[in-house]
Amino acid sequence: MKPKNLYHGSIRKIKGNKFTPRQAEDLGKLPENLHKAVYATNVKEIAIAMAIISCKGVNGSSLSFKKKPYGTIYKGWPKQKYIYLYILPSDTFVQMGGSGKQWASFKPVKPLKVNKLKISDYLYIIRKATKKEIKRWFEEYGEN
Repeated sequence: MKPKNLYHGSIRKIKGNKFTPRQAEDLGKLPENLHKAVYATNVKEIAIAMAIISCKGVNGSSLSFKKKPYGTIYKGWPKQKYIYLYILPSDTFVQMGGSGKQWASFKPVKPLKVNKLKISDYLYIIRKATKKEIKRWFEEYGEN
């Protein structure tokens, strides 16, 4: 069942009043992320984690749609104080991927609401990677 609203986390306020479809930035090149789309989730904390791991100062990260903590940081740490959480209408979105938590709209989307969030209030949904995870990540993706 499609939720009424979806969430999109961002490191900045959007320019203009709509999100326009664009290519997802994903190292793994997952099939569900290869479309030009506006991506969102039905889980508020996943959207927040996505914004945090995309912050200035984070140079390597991953996102899990399965369980908390949702974000893992392999290199760096957020250097921003705030992120933005957008609440989006779900009417143009379709479900993507196998988790059931990722949605995409191939049309521009006007947010219903935006909230400015303090990153320090949400550090419980991200974590630093273990040394073993960092080693494996660098082997797969390199120094970047």
